[in-house]
Amino acid sequence: MSAAQIVTALGSLALVLAAVLAARPLAARLLARGGIVASRASRLAMVQVLPLDTRRRLLLLRCDGREFLVLAGTTDTFLGWIDHR
Repeated sequence: MSAAQIVTALGSLALVLAAVLAARPLAARLLARGGIVASRASRLAMVQVLPLDTRRRLLLLRCDGREFLVLAGTTDTFLGWIDHR
């Protein structure tokens, strides 16, 4: 390995480390707020998640004031709208 290759490798490593360190404060702010949050005017919201096993989970979603169930896992399946009558 020549000196030029070593300098290139070390320079690349320094750039990657600088990028990781620069992204760290942004990630900390997002995690402190609870993640990336949709705007308040969003039409779609995840109400609740229920893990069923290691691969599947049941999602309760709200869209335009109506709630519906989705079975997520190896294949996602729309189970239906929930009527609150």
